[in-house]
Amino acid sequence: MSLLKAQLDSSCQSIQHEIGVGKVADYIPALAQVPSDKFAAAIITVTGETASFGAAQEALSIQSISKLFTLASTLNLRGTKLWDRVGREPSGNAFNSIVQLEMECGVPRNPFINAGALVVTDAMLGDQSTQDCTANLLAFVRDLAQDNSIVIDEDVAQSEREAAFRNASLGYFMKSFNNIERPLDDVLDVYCQQCAISMNCEQLARSALFLANNGTDPLTQNTIVGEERARRLNAMMMLCGHYDASGDFAFRVGLPGKSGVGGGIVVVVPDVAAVAVWSPCLNANGNSHAGTAALEALVRATQWNIL
Repeated sequence: MSLLKAQLDSSCQSIQHEIGVGKVADYIPALAQVPSDKFAAAIITVTGETASFGAAQEALSIQSISKLFTLASTLNLRGTKLWDRVGREPSGNAFNSIVQLEMECGVPRNPFINAGALVVTDAMLGDQSTQDCTANLLAFVRDLAQDNSIVIDEDVAQSEREAAFRNASLGYFMKSFNNIERPLDDVLDVYCQQCAISMNCEQLARSALFLANNGTDPLTQNTIVGEERARRLNAMMMLCGHYDASGDFAFRVGLPGKSGVGGGIVVVVPDVAAVAVWSPCLNANGNSHAGTAALEALVRATQWNIL
């Protein structure tokens, strides 16, 4: 057994009592059906070494982790003018809050809260059809993961679309400030499709590996984003990747990461590796309880940090 595998195993085994603590995201009906005892983790290093634990090849709904891929893709498509429409500051409020939008004239604090992600999705759409936009994003994610088997779970997408009342209210509020350009139904359709991308932990870790290597996939040598953009994407994850618990996650884990209400978390260890964990039960902030505990144990075992 490699040292990496031993460190992952011991870290995950040490937090087994945390699995099932919290609550699944039952406000999205399809996610309410996911068994609460699921757990998985996977690591891939910049040299290609891999290690996994638990159900690492079982698909999960990546939900808001998709915001990382959408942001990277949209910046490649539209450039830095995107930042005229969305901020770069931690929100301090829940991911679906409308409070700051009212105070800040329809400009979301950052691209990882729901309002910010809707603006990014609107910018990504541009003059594309919703079908082409979704297909292009899926192709981008498949390229990152080097795996064409990745799909969108249409049942989850439909379930999410039917429950999108809060996101619709955020979108209409921003549209009143001209910060949503396309018809809102188009934006919501693409947004719900991207959140319903289905990946396992091994695929998810692989898809984030370019951010551990200054924007270039270390295994294919394909440049995904420039070095400066990679650094800024990691900074956004560090500051905003866990909603109003981003500070606590940084304090406990100390690595750039992005969570999703499907229970997944992906983190980046600069110059070293990417890691994905999955445990569906969430804490009060919408982040995986056991997943966060596993990452905290892993960084303690490996002494990984960003310094």
